[in-house]
Amino acid sequence: MSGVLLQQFIGGVWRDGRGDLLTSENPARPTEIVASGPAGTVEDVELAVRAASEATAAWAATPPHERGAILKRASAIVADAAPEWGRDLAREEGKTLAEGVGETRRAAQILEYFGNDADREAGSLFSSPRRGERILVTRRPLGTVALITPFNFPIAIPAWKIAPALAYGNTVVWKPAGPVPLLALRLAQALDEAGLPAGVLNLVFGEGEVGAALVGHPLVDGVSFTGSTAVGRSVAAAGAARGIPVQAELGGKNAAVVLADADLELAAGQVLAGAFNSSGQKCTATSRLVVADEIAADFGRLLAERADALVVGDPVVEGVQLGPVVSGRARDSILAGMAQAEQEGASALTSRELELTSDLADGYFVRPAVYELPTDGSFLWEQELFGPVLAMLTAKTVDEAFGLANEGGFGLSAAVFTNDLGLALDSIDRLQIGILHVNSETAGADPHVPFGGAKGSGLGPKEQGGAAREFYTSSTTVYLRGGA
Repeated sequence: MSGVLLQQFIGGVWRDGRGDLLTSENPARPTEIVASGPAGTVEDVELAVRAASEATAAWAATPPHERGAILKRASAIVADAAPEWGRDLAREEGKTLAEGVGETRRAAQILEYFGNDADREAGSLFSSPRRGERILVTRRPLGTVALITPFNFPIAIPAWKIAPALAYGNTVVWKPAGPVPLLALRLAQALDEAGLPAGVLNLVFGEGEVGAALVGHPLVDGVSFTGSTAVGRSVAAAGAARGIPVQAELGGKNAAVVLADADLELAAGQVLAGAFNSSGQKCTATSRLVVADEIAADFGRLLAERADALVVGDPVVEGVQLGPVVSGRARDSILAGMAQAEQEGASALTSRELELTSDLADGYFVRPAVYELPTDGSFLWEQELFGPVLAMLTAKTVDEAFGLANEGGFGLSAAVFTNDLGLALDSIDRLQIGILHVNSETAGADPHVPFGGAKGSGLGPKEQGGAAREFYTSSTTVYLRGGA
């Protein structure tokens, strides 16, 4: 067995886990091991939570500017390592080298943003109806928080949970997704090197019982989760049973609406990026396309030609535009979904077959596909495949287009392409989503503004920006009056 050695980080000490061997394989070449080491166990979770709980008081009492200085030092470490870690990310998760480096730099940006949080307002002052009194609303940390992160953004999503949690004075126990442990190791190393006190951040690898033990631990004061809707709801139920807050960012089935007056060249480029960057493995990826009937034929043809021209291959090679999906299980699920759609009458607009060199023959690759559907009730319109597959329907009216975009149980992100300002403004009120892009792709998130969805795409407070404080802190309303 080769690759980087994986260890848990508990109470400021790097230590071997007590569980079965955990391996991270290169999805482009599955026989190549990127990292390996013993996974954590329920006993490791117990040690990690207790270490975090014991560190809570001292970390909460640390001045916010001191906490922020550590985050800014970690930001600099991550930024300097971005070329190397971006390559690690591409090899471990499958996105292209450019995307891997870009994601690592985004993680550094997030750490820096929350590292500067101490310079922002820290509470509110209200007038009192009583003489000689002021009303203050202050914030305090939750305590010890459990963070559970997914595979598809193995350093950026952890950063946007860990950075605000630490900035607001919480201690953390973090369980990353099993397929991407190396980038978790790298981020924890950066925070350790930056001077984070022992016990403030704890990293435990593992699946199944490890996650359940973490969510259910009596010393955990809050849980932030990103992953599937089904698992997220079970996490929320477990949190509700214990009376602790849960923040959950869940699935998406995001629509791009291309209206008749849209700039088709712009729309095609943006829809292509939204659907196929990161091989479609984004909760904000464009997986549904609604096109005005009068331009549907031309736009579908333009999009299919561009999709067929995309280069699929080894993600670390220059010029490759799509790497593999994360695992053989993910690939097989995506291919099964495509086969079911074809059985239901979907017509493939793309036609290029998957072409791989012999050294990539065993990799988990999926050729990007665009399907025109016979009806909005089809499997491909309703279910999240989490791969490079785009389903298209046409609409005769703007009302029908917005109605199709709103269908289903998800409500994370949407894009509208139009040059009509009135229609753009109308879409803000009519689309039932948490994030709206006008004339840009559905994917994308910035650290200074809220991120999260509506309907089945999110539970609890949103993430990032000022919204993060709503989850990682609780408020105290103080009626302040001087003595006699």
